[in-house]
Amino acid sequence: MINKIIILFKIARKIGSSNIIEIVDRSHKVPFFIKLFFNLVSLSFSKNQKKTGHTNDLSSTIQDLGTTFIKLGQFLATRPDIIGEELTKNLEKLQDKLPPFSKSLAENIIKEELGELTSKNIIEFSDPVAAASIAQVHKAKINEGNTIKDVAIKVLRPNIKEIFNSEIDAIMMLAYLVETLIPKTKRLKLIEVVFLFKEITNHEMDLRFEAAAANEYLENTKNDLGFKVPKIYWNFTSESVLTLDWVDGISIREKDKLIDSGKNTSKIATDLIQHFLRQAVRDGFFHADMHQGNIFINSSGQIVPIDFGIMGRIDKLNRRYLAEILFGFVSRDYKKVAEVHLVAGLVPKNVSVDELAQALRSIGEPIFGQSVKDISGGKLLKQLFDITEKFNMQTQPQLLLLQKTMVVVEGVSRKLDPNTNIWETSRPVLENWLKETKDPIKNVVDSLKDSAEILKKIPEFPKVMENANQALAFLASGQIPQNTNSYSSLNEKKNEMKSLRNQSIIGLLLLVFLGVIVF
Repeated sequence: MINKIIILFKIARKIGSSNIIEIVDRSHKVPFFIKLFFNLVSLSFSKNQKKTGHTNDLSSTIQDLGTTFIKLGQFLATRPDIIGEELTKNLEKLQDKLPPFSKSLAENIIKEELGELTSKNIIEFSDPVAAASIAQVHKAKINEGNTIKDVAIKVLRPNIKEIFNSEIDAIMMLAYLVETLIPKTKRLKLIEVVFLFKEITNHEMDLRFEAAAANEYLENTKNDLGFKVPKIYWNFTSESVLTLDWVDGISIREKDKLIDSGKNTSKIATDLIQHFLRQAVRDGFFHADMHQGNIFINSSGQIVPIDFGIMGRIDKLNRRYLAEILFGFVSRDYKKVAEVHLVAGLVPKNVSVDELAQALRSIGEPIFGQSVKDISGGKLLKQLFDITEKFNMQTQPQLLLLQKTMVVVEGVSRKLDPNTNIWETSRPVLENWLKETKDPIKNVVDSLKDSAEILKKIPEFPKVMENANQALAFLASGQIPQNTNSYSSLNEKKNEMKSLRNQSIIGLLLLVFLGVIVF
């Protein structure tokens, strides 16, 4: 308990001594009580203590606050539905870079994780070549089955899990205190947001999850010409160590180098968009962090992605929805797009097809009057979500992540070729997938598979219905969807915080008082 209060106090001091509250207040009016609290806390700093960060740059300020805040900022940047567009754009500038830890410490972690015998098969282990907030990367060679292979070895920062979970629990306590003292803030669902972030980041800090994601991504795309996912070496991978093929290529951000090496940047731009869309609609599994630093072009001209910590998933219904929507706009068939919304149950049944089609036309028609370079599929999706919200459509979080990734992919493609035609590029991928899914034989096979799965589940039906009712109640409340275990964990965490609330308030006030006296 005392430890949590101290950590919470330290975090509050960091926030109070920065300009975060001031920046947030410009776009989201911060209640007076919160401003007062953080001003009081910041008084505990010595007179010579200066504010950290840049005056008007939220991302720079957060950068100074350390790992937990960097990751939280990056997570919130994927949720414009929660924090708004202005803050999202600011947080998107966050750089996940920190000083590396020593090579010898990394070697000790590898030896402890993989064992003496396996570690001996790692040779030519380099100094860190890249360092982020959670892990760093080394180049090495491994001896696997008497074959020497060039690999990248990602090593988790020492004690990062303990540090992160201590700080995030304190932040969750802070969120709870804010919601308790200022009821208006409950609409922001601060506790649920922090809880979801904790779950996601804890998965990211188990490198076996990233390895599994990369492996699934590789299996899905192994037959895709011009696209190559690095191979995972499971014998050299553990919770804190990830080993995969070394990518020997040119970063996609180095356009001049690509041109000098004889690569066709226009073709790369087109291929990048098509591969991304194909993976999204065909597999329902896509790389959700495809910025320039995570994409390379190898000597064969293949697109090679790296860093699989953030991946997106889309279920069958939403894949169909996405493809039909995008293709409907390409074809300028707005009534068809409106009908898809109704059939899929994405808007209430009492919504007029013609009225919805008219609203959709207001999005689509201006696009076709713009130059090619100004047309964005990602921005179109954002406008679509804004319109459908007016028709009581509940936006799916996975589609928001997809929309954000589409904007990034488009941006990368246009830096390679400013005249990339997003719609002409997308059309064959969407057309082919829709034709394939409408194949009657394939549909029968899929239906039989689905029916077989349903039959298997009949004995569990009462339990399934119970869980479904629980989930529906959760969704109806507007909270972030999680599985049943997560839901229970969240409730347990809320009950724990409730019991600690009064003690925390008293403890924080005492610490502020002592801080003012001591410092």
